[in-house]
Amino acid sequence: MIDGFQGRWKRSWMRFAGRGRLGRFANRMAALAAPPHKARTQLASLSPNGFISPDATIFHERLHLGRHVFIGDRVVLFQREPNGSLTLGDRVYLYRDTILETGFGGSINVHEQASIHPRCQINAFVADIEIGRGVMIAPGCALYSYNHGIAPGEAIRNQALESKGSISIGEESWIGVNAIILSGVRIGAGAVIAAGAVVMKDVPAEAIVAGNPARVIRTRTEQSRKAAETTGFDQ
Repeated sequence: MIDGFQGRWKRSWMRFAGRGRLGRFANRMAALAAPPHKARTQLASLSPNGFISPDATIFHERLHLGRHVFIGDRVVLFQREPNGSLTLGDRVYLYRDTILETGFGGSINVHEQASIHPRCQINAFVADIEIGRGVMIAPGCALYSYNHGIAPGEAIRNQALESKGSISIGEESWIGVNAIILSGVRIGAGAVIAAGAVVMKDVPAEAIVAGNPARVIRTRTEQSRKAAETTGFDQ
């Protein structure tokens, strides 16, 4: 009976969910009957307007949200300059304490069913960041599509921002914990970036890279074959 009441409570409030004052209040009320953290993604499935945590901060005039988006606790969506857009596709999940920031002409586009886990920092300054469908980004990752000028004779903080180009992450890739991806990098579809890797060069599709700077250590096919040889199981 309690579960039934909680379900009706969540569904009734999520009918009004949205980005406006009433919508944010409805999200807050629905969350009272929902479990915390990742289990709260169920609320996003109850409304095409998705779920935006009452503790999230949204300061972005060119934000475009798809259907059933989840924006978790203390997520920050920030627009540094008036140009540059931020787009989240259908069923994109942003977990707690993640920051997505645009500025100086850069935009962020996160395609459908991608998930960005806690404490990630994604800054699209000068150049764009494109995150493909179904990409999984583990906690603590950083993506920067720019760099600071470091010419001698002038304070670094006074120098113009630079970029080697946009960042593009191919669909269904997996970015491991605390990985860093720098400007100008293209990661192929289905690639795996190992925990702690610093990616400064392009990564082929289906490749597994690790290290600082990151390098290809094998492909997913080779990894599967090696696992089969180790276990004696012929796949």
